[in-house]
Amino acid sequence: MCCLTVNLPVIDSGVPLQAVPSGDPRRHLLDLSEDDLKQWLVDQGQPGFRAKQIIHWVFQRRVSDFQEMSDLPKTLRSQLDEAFRVLVTSPSAVVQSSDGTDKLLIGLPDGGEVECVLLRDGLRRSICVSSQVGCAMGCVFCASGLDGVDRNLTTGEILEQMLLLQARLGEDERLSHIVMMGMGEPLANLDRVLGALNIARSSDGLGISPRRITISTVGLPAAIDRLANNGTPYNLAVSLHAPNDQLRSELVPINKKIGIDKVLDAADRYFEKSGRRLTFEYVLLRGVNDSVDHGRQLAKLLRHRTVLLNVIPYNPVEGLPYSTPSRSSIADFRQILETGGVNVKFRQRKGDDIDAACGQLRRNRGTSPTGQSIV
Repeated sequence: MCCLTVNLPVIDSGVPLQAVPSGDPRRHLLDLSEDDLKQWLVDQGQPGFRAKQIIHWVFQRRVSDFQEMSDLPKTLRSQLDEAFRVLVTSPSAVVQSSDGTDKLLIGLPDGGEVECVLLRDGLRRSICVSSQVGCAMGCVFCASGLDGVDRNLTTGEILEQMLLLQARLGEDERLSHIVMMGMGEPLANLDRVLGALNIARSSDGLGISPRRITISTVGLPAAIDRLANNGTPYNLAVSLHAPNDQLRSELVPINKKIGIDKVLDAADRYFEKSGRRLTFEYVLLRGVNDSVDHGRQLAKLLRHRTVLLNVIPYNPVEGLPYSTPSRSSIADFRQILETGGVNVKFRQRKGDDIDAACGQLRRNRGTSPTGQSIV
C-alpha cells in the first residue's frame, strides 16, 4: 500500500549525494542489530557497551563519519572505518512540495531505486518508508507494482531511508511518526522491517514510540499473526479498497488467494493481542468502488469493529484507467459511512505539486517537473 495516492510531477537532480564507491568490501553497519554490533566489538577486544554509543552517534547525533565519534577510542574508530560503511545509498532525485513535503528517490548499491517521503503537518514530522524494490501485490491502481518486485530491502536500506529523511529536518525539528507504507508490502519482508523498527524505536536509535509507528499491509493473515506475536504493539493499517471479494480481487489480485473474511479475522486477532485500534485504507476510485451500495457494504463490514477508516480520493496515475470521484460522490460516500456508524477520516493529500505517489518518481524520471529541486 502506497503512502500517498497522488500523481505528481517529477524532478531529477542528476547529482547523487554521498555516492557509494563501487566494489567497497565493507559491510553495511545498519544491517547489524545491536546484539550483532556488540558481538563484533567483543571480537575486536572492545567492550560491548560501545554499541549503544555508536548507535547514538548515528541516529541521535546524525553522524556518519566514525572519526567524528569523539567518545570512542581512536583505535576503535579506525577498526570501524576498516570494517563498515554507515551509508551505502545515494539520493538521485529530491523534490519538495510547496506544502513542505519532501520526496527522495534513493539509488541502491545494486542499481535499484526506491522512494521515501517526509511529511510536515503542524508540529508533526512523519516519514513514509519503502520495504521492497517494487511490489508484488499488484494493486491495479498503484504505480509501485506496475513493474513487479525486484527484491526485499535489507534492514540497513530501510533504516538508511529514515536517516536520509531525518537529515532534511532543521535543528528545531524532530521525527515524530514512521509509516511503513512506501513501495512494497512490509509484511512480505517482515523480519527486516522488524529489525529496522527495533532500532527506530530504541532510545539510542530514533526513539520513536511504537504508538507512533504504523505498518501497512494489503492483508497477509499469516504475517499479521506473526506481527501480533512479535510482542511490540505497532499500529496496523490494512489496505481494503473494496467491500466485497469480487471487487477486491479485481483491485487487489492477492485477495483471490485470501478473501476479505480471512483478512478481517487476522486484523481482529491483531487488535485483541495488541489493543491498538485498527486502521483500514480505502482508495476511492470513480465509478469503481464509490457507489452508494459500496458505501453500505463497507459500513456493514466495519461498523462493529474498533477501527478508523481512512478514505483516500484517488488522484490519477499516468497510464492507468482510474480517476478521482466527483465531489458529490465523495460527500455521499462519506455520509453513508458516518450514518452507518463508521469512524471515518478523509485523508488530506500532501505533496500535490511533486511526485508524492509511491512509484511515480521512479517511473517518471526525466519528465517535465513543476516541483522544486532542493539538492
